[in-house]
Amino acid sequence: KSLMRTREDMVELVGEAASGKEAIELARDLQPDVILMDIYMPKWDGLQVTREIKKKYPNINVVMLTSSEDDEHLYEAVQLGASGYLLKSLDAEELFELLSGVIHGEAAMTRAMAKRLLKRIAKRSTDIEKGEESLTERELVVLRLVASGASNSEIGEKLFISVNTVKTHLRNILHKLQLENRTQAATYAVQHGLVSPPG
Repeated sequence: KSLMRTREDMVELVGEAASGKEAIELARDLQPDVILMDIYMPKWDGLQVTREIKKKYPNINVVMLTSSEDDEHLYEAVQLGASGYLLKSLDAEELFELLSGVIHGEAAMTRAMAKRLLKRIAKRSTDIEKGEESLTERELVVLRLVASGASNSEIGEKLFISVNTVKTHLRNILHKLQLENRTQAATYAVQHGLVSPPG
């Protein structure tokens, strides 16, 4: 995890962190323009650290510099607010050229990685559409109730089913729509017109 400042074409290394926790502390103390973040780290991985840094210091650019060519890592890094995703196999000249653009709002990403990202986004959109189509009538009802703010026990009472059955329906909904929690499910329902937004 290298913390850097850039001035025009010059890159200045201002700190290095040995762990995710130290990277967050140095980000706070040094406020660098750019942080080069590896995905593979002990305890916290680079994606977790990126999430924390972007949440606390949104103006700091985090660029993944990693050996991972996993499309899921690429997609998640961008979702978390990373300003770029570069492979360690990149030659130094291209690396610094891409990093210099980050300060001006450009993404630090090769054309090949950008193409892979677009394919992954398209695939996810298709998967979600198929997931929504595969929701059962009961799952749609549960999703609407979740979006209305009802708890599992309240949903169970309204539908005359057990809390465990509600949990099963919710788990199936999250899986089909590729979501992580009920908050995301509620947001999805509002965004896709399954329920009216509050107010």
